[in-house]
Amino acid sequence: MTSIIDALSALTVGIVEYVAPDEVRVLLELDAPQATALNTGLPSRFPRINGYVLIPNEGGALVGLVTWLGVERSAYPKRTGLKDFGLIDLPFPLRKMSLNPVGTLRVWVEDDGQHTMRLERGVTVFPSVGDPVQLPTGPQLHAIIEAVGEDARVRVGTSPLSANAAVSVDPNKLFGRHLAILGNTGSGKSCSVAGVIRWSLEEARAERERERRAGRPNARFIILDPNGEYGVAFRDLDGSVRRFEVPPSSGEADDLAVPTWMWNSHEWAAFAQAAPGAQRPLLLQGLRVLRAGGHADSGPEISLTRVLRGYLSILDATIANGPHAYTGWPGNKDCGSLLRNLAASAERYVSDMEDRDAVDALIGEATQLADAHAWQSKNTGNTGYNDFNEAELQTVRERISTALEGLPDQVDARVASEDAPLPFNAAELAELLEVLASSGDYGQAATFIGTLTMRIRMMLADQRLGPIVAPTSPPSFEEWLNDYVGEDQATGGEIAILNLSLVPADVLHIVVAVIARLIFEAAQRYRKINGEELPTVIVLEEAHSFVHRGLSEHAEGSQGQMCRETFERIAREGRKFGVGLVLSSQRPSELSPTVLAQCNTFLLHRIVNDRDQELVRRLVPDNLGALLRELPSLPSRHAILLGWATPVPVLVEMKHLALEHRPTSADPRFWEVWTGGLERRVDWKPIAEDWVGKLRADGTP
Repeated sequence: MTSIIDALSALTVGIVEYVAPDEVRVLLELDAPQATALNTGLPSRFPRINGYVLIPNEGGALVGLVTWLGVERSAYPKRTGLKDFGLIDLPFPLRKMSLNPVGTLRVWVEDDGQHTMRLERGVTVFPSVGDPVQLPTGPQLHAIIEAVGEDARVRVGTSPLSANAAVSVDPNKLFGRHLAILGNTGSGKSCSVAGVIRWSLEEARAERERERRAGRPNARFIILDPNGEYGVAFRDLDGSVRRFEVPPSSGEADDLAVPTWMWNSHEWAAFAQAAPGAQRPLLLQGLRVLRAGGHADSGPEISLTRVLRGYLSILDATIANGPHAYTGWPGNKDCGSLLRNLAASAERYVSDMEDRDAVDALIGEATQLADAHAWQSKNTGNTGYNDFNEAELQTVRERISTALEGLPDQVDARVASEDAPLPFNAAELAELLEVLASSGDYGQAATFIGTLTMRIRMMLADQRLGPIVAPTSPPSFEEWLNDYVGEDQATGGEIAILNLSLVPADVLHIVVAVIARLIFEAAQRYRKINGEELPTVIVLEEAHSFVHRGLSEHAEGSQGQMCRETFERIAREGRKFGVGLVLSSQRPSELSPTVLAQCNTFLLHRIVNDRDQELVRRLVPDNLGALLRELPSLPSRHAILLGWATPVPVLVEMKHLALEHRPTSADPRFWEVWTGGLERRVDWKPIAEDWVGKLRADGTP
């Protein structure tokens, strides 16, 4: 019968010969296993990079991660009890290995008296030189790798180096402190993103069933999908997925809508490239005025009130400036154009009004006065105007005042913030800015806003952008939050997939930033009102495109910088409000250091680029840097999981994800198509028609 001492002795493979806080070096015994250890209860590979060994101490056993293996030429060792003293002292190859201390394996006594082994983070007792180093047994390996209790809620894979021990995580740790899934194309990164979401929801459903709680998991995953990969990944989850795509959408998805009235002033300024000197203050005032009208039912009366008050201020300034403002060139021409524009602007809204007598009188007075002073050059055909006088302009001013008396009072613009998500008609913004710029309150702003108003008009006229930023049937703010963030108890589904693949580059960063900001601010206000956080996860694919690290590619105040700042704020503050980030990227070296620094868990697939490898090494503690040397050679589906969500860094083989559950990110099948194994018929007509936005027979796009 083998004694306990003999059993422990059989597991010893070496002794400690060097100790540092971040490294332990071990001299292996001459009879230590060369390739396979048979004395641990089951055959296991030893020695192996990223494998584990134990160094027993009074607190339990220090767990060491193998980071280096090699042979050093040394004097032949003197073996105890053997007469080796007469041998010639020639160089002898001794095997050695280097370890990183990662934790302490302790024995716990449960309430029922049972003894269990658990791994604790950190090391309290370091070994001494000469301490034995042992192979872990099967149960010890499982205790090192397998989480227990709350940490074992969601199983994501197995550890091929630890007897296929289950690798599990706690969603509170995985999503609560942000997760970065990094790896080259084809390494299994997108499948890991889809798998983590699917496996988490499956375990949540199972838990509700065990606890006999009705309803679906009250979860919220919002996937920002710039490549359109995830539309097919969750098709089997009937009723659990809400899909949105660029209009005209397919029958399986709803139209993606991010109306301009949801944009805040920072996002408006980034899109319109408003200069800080004259354009930005004018833009902010225009947004305040339009949002103030949004407090009421923004019908034609409210819009006309806003327009007439703008013209009234311009007319007052013209009269106050004296005769040179309406006589002589260019004063008479500017005054005539002002009257024409006043009549045209009023005519735009009066057709939908019931009580229109006062407005009709104003239109008639302005038109008649402009016609009476107009003349046309026979040579050039240009229209000019004779001089006006103050009495005529005062008559028009009285007509405006009379018309305003019959219109509803406009809400004071000072009570509406330029950032408040109050509905307004974006088509009015360019005209309002021109009116404000001509009022005299903004100096010579009229000479600087041409490019600003042109960008706004071009955006609304663009058939690609208009349906997204100015939909014909825009949702209310409450409806938008229900659709995109999720309804009460997730009755509309736990997952929202936003297909951004066809969003024009002109507004792609704006759309992503607005959606992310609204989700974050909704969570902030939820906690403010309810006193508790609403767990919500934002999944950002191709994160390096939206959270770029540098400013060289993005000028100050640009859309790219604004988008990056939005996610940096979410990364810094999101945990306090229950908002978690999942970043997926194939170029970690291009990601914002601020965002990466806030990610507490990393799932690292194969990374080949040396700059990306160096960046990832700097993200992990110094004593774990050697662990990442295996990144360039990782096969598909394999990854290194490290950080807050796992007790020790572990090489994990991700759970198998069925083909129908994977995102559409597989490698293209060139050979099969070339040789006829897969058929690819081509008809470019429907693609061209869809591309140019050709109307269908029924007149719809």
